[in-house]
Amino acid sequence: MRSVHGMKTEAKDVNRRKVYRRGFIRGAAIAGAGLVLGGGLLYGRRSLAALLAGNQGSVDRAIRDHRRDQMSDADAQAVVAAYMTGAPDKPRVIHVHSGQATNWDFASGYYGDYVDQDVVNEMVDRGMQELTDTSTVADAWRALIPTYASGEAIAVKVNLNNSNRCSDDDIEIDALIHPVNAVVRGLKQIGVAEEDVWVYDAVRRIPYRFSDGCLYADVQFFGGCRQSPGWSSNDPDAYVTFHRPSGSSPPSMRIPDVLINAAYLINMPIMKTHDFAGVSLSFKNHLGTIIDPGELHDYIFPTWSRFGTDYNPLVDICKNPHVGAKTVLAIGDGLFGAWGGYVAPPMPWTTFGDEASNSLFFATDQVALDSVIYDFLAAETTIMDNADCYLSLAADAGMGTFEHGDPWGSGYDQINYVRIEA
Repeated sequence: MRSVHGMKTEAKDVNRRKVYRRGFIRGAAIAGAGLVLGGGLLYGRRSLAALLAGNQGSVDRAIRDHRRDQMSDADAQAVVAAYMTGAPDKPRVIHVHSGQATNWDFASGYYGDYVDQDVVNEMVDRGMQELTDTSTVADAWRALIPTYASGEAIAVKVNLNNSNRCSDDDIEIDALIHPVNAVVRGLKQIGVAEEDVWVYDAVRRIPYRFSDGCLYADVQFFGGCRQSPGWSSNDPDAYVTFHRPSGSSPPSMRIPDVLINAAYLINMPIMKTHDFAGVSLSFKNHLGTIIDPGELHDYIFPTWSRFGTDYNPLVDICKNPHVGAKTVLAIGDGLFGAWGGYVAPPMPWTTFGDEASNSLFFATDQVALDSVIYDFLAAETTIMDNADCYLSLAADAGMGTFEHGDPWGSGYDQINYVRIEA
């Protein structure tokens, strides 16, 4: 297997301005012949026409191509100018539901043994095609990562927060392997090698029942019980720096080599509530991306002493170039979800007809994704006050679109929410 120690990336955030693209708002500065943007990826040459056609991340790619002398000053500036002056697209959040995805009785056995992989494959295929407005699975993945080059690694962040043993066998909510299998299946259609898919939770155990369920033998797993995620990189952005506007800030915290050395990131949170944070979705999933995240709890939990509505360290984590700029997709796992707390087992959802939620959510805008999933959780149970403050702060920082709406009825004004019955 290829070692995680490989490609190094570098980036700096300099003089940010707002740029809109499918819900992502990127900071950019144009100064004479120089143009720079905070980010982490290095992309190959692409035409200006292709960039302007609407592929996610086009501004980031243009700026990085310019830094590699693979795009002219005029072309790169034209891309940035087009998005700075144009109206933002509404970010898409695609909700795919299938009543056939699971068949657990909520009583016996492990819920992960009652998931239909073929149905999940279809759900992921449908979600990706709708998200990218394409007609084939391969085209959907090409649209998502149009500059993918053979040998580049794609990190997948899963949530195994309740796994503390390699032989974990409880039924507390944790990541399911089935959406990961479906993603690998899709990536293989555009030539991604199995060994270049790196599944990780840097601070939890990856239980055998999870990794053993992978249908692709060469997919690599990083975390407890498997390969170490690595903490030795000397990359200048290997640490997340926190910037609390007043009072003491949390200490800087390292991110793992597995993410530093990956070219792309797919975030796979679970649709669940949290006893102390209110919800645990895309942003909070990255507490499993930094070392010793427990020190951040006091700043994240609304009833704890250092929490404030003007700051949330989850936003700073996602500002790190290896986290935010590398994220090309977020898939919310709502096959079962957990509305009763972060250590709870799955329970039937009243709002889904007293059954499993049987849902997957797809977006390139993680703020919009979390907004919609938050609203589903709030429709099912009571969410504590200020649990959504991180979303408004992320939106204010230009990281996406925050809006509360009614996913069961009137929908949204600023988010293009689409429900599909698979």
